[in-house]
Amino acid sequence: MAISANGCLSKTPLMPQNPKIRPKSVVSVRAVRSTEPLKPGTADLGGNKGGSWTIDSWKLKKALQIPQYPNKQELEEVLSRIESFPPLVFAGEARKLEERLAEAAVGRAFLLQGGDCAESFKEFNADNIRDTFRVLLQMGVVLMFGGQMPVIKVGRMAGQFAKPRSEPTETKDGVTLPSYQGDNINADAFDEKSRIPDPQRLISAYTQSAATVNLLRAFATGGYAAMQRVTQWNLDFTQHSEQGERFMELAQRVDEALGFMAAAGLTMDHPIMTTTEFWTSHECLHLPYEQSLTRLDSTSGLFYDCSAHFVWVGERTRQLDGAHVEFLRGIANPLGIKVSDKMDPKELVRLCEILNPHNKPGRLTIITRMGAENMRVKLPHLIRAMRQAGLIVTWVSDPMHGNTMKAPCGLKTRSFDAIRSELRAFFDVHQQEGSYPGGVHLEMTGQNVTECIGGSKTITYDDLNSRYHSHCDPRLNASQSLELAFAIAERLRKRRIKAGMSLFK
Repeated sequence: MAISANGCLSKTPLMPQNPKIRPKSVVSVRAVRSTEPLKPGTADLGGNKGGSWTIDSWKLKKALQIPQYPNKQELEEVLSRIESFPPLVFAGEARKLEERLAEAAVGRAFLLQGGDCAESFKEFNADNIRDTFRVLLQMGVVLMFGGQMPVIKVGRMAGQFAKPRSEPTETKDGVTLPSYQGDNINADAFDEKSRIPDPQRLISAYTQSAATVNLLRAFATGGYAAMQRVTQWNLDFTQHSEQGERFMELAQRVDEALGFMAAAGLTMDHPIMTTTEFWTSHECLHLPYEQSLTRLDSTSGLFYDCSAHFVWVGERTRQLDGAHVEFLRGIANPLGIKVSDKMDPKELVRLCEILNPHNKPGRLTIITRMGAENMRVKLPHLIRAMRQAGLIVTWVSDPMHGNTMKAPCGLKTRSFDAIRSELRAFFDVHQQEGSYPGGVHLEMTGQNVTECIGGSKTITYDDLNSRYHSHCDPRLNASQSLELAFAIAERLRKRRIKAGMSLFK
């Protein structure tokens, strides 16, 4: 079916499919006022590598981390229902994000990507969404002030449910059950019924994502994100902290600058002052769900995964001949590639050539997760390999996943000092290589949690049990997130000053 400009549903031809695969319907989203006709046919953003692409050609490849549903018929019925649902995001928004990321690739913008490790049904409420959004706004102001450049704000929100697992099962007290794979697949309670993959959870995940996107749009464009409100963004529990006080000092300077602009006759009701751009992202893991929300954009004739603006492939699913890479090479969204110290430079070049054969700026973001010491050893080789191949990418640091450890109490945690050290190594390597540090990717929350040790408030191992709410990986709280933002802003400021000085040599 196709969603036309007037919102009506109409039949559209099926895309040519491999005869070995049962074809599924393809939904096309027509741009409002678009006069360009729908372009039927197959997409092939991946060039000739791997042959022509169809919306379900990934099914011919080996697919890892896909849950095994006992009731296949129920799964097909659920996926068909989701295919008929409205898209969560629109192709034009994803294209705009790609343009912004192209600026980050050449040092003219900075990506701030953050949110939950894995969203949950239990913690879903408006306050949690608002508080995470608010911390990202605060961090964005800090980074923009220090770097004097646009900050691209992308949430790990409205779809970040599924989690890759190192093992398909887990054992407790002699009992072995399927691993918890995220609330959109099964439940985390350790009993047989909870761990059975349930297709109806995909409907719940879509519904929660739609509500989250709707609220984020309202916050971003309804006045909440207006720059004039910068002094009101502090969360209650950060107001009297060192980071809260630092932010208020900066906010007052911004407020004074706005007052000067108003006195000079510059309007304060311009959209750039009253709204903000905000995008959503998640790991592309559950391919049947991602396919069900993939739409053909009639303006460009390209397929977009309309479950999010930006999706990434993880360390466990980025095989060159795997199903996830096959699916991603055919969609036009900006893409991320998670890269650890295990990545071979030549393999990264091949992967980028598959996913971005036309070397389009903004299309690919390389998200490194290595730990500080590995970062200093491994990252230079990756940067040099990409440069020698002439490939344009946006380099981003994920300082979280390479620094997970188990506390004496048994809980997973991360050290704030280790996170900061990896970010420092990221900036040092790019300075050494003459390349651009394009952004940061964080697992964080607006809640006052105690999941990562350290920071100016000095959370200790003994504090972890007091407010440990994550059912997956540990997150930075608002105070730790702000502290990290100030550290990054200082590096951006020094880089800006050094670049300015070199202009006068």
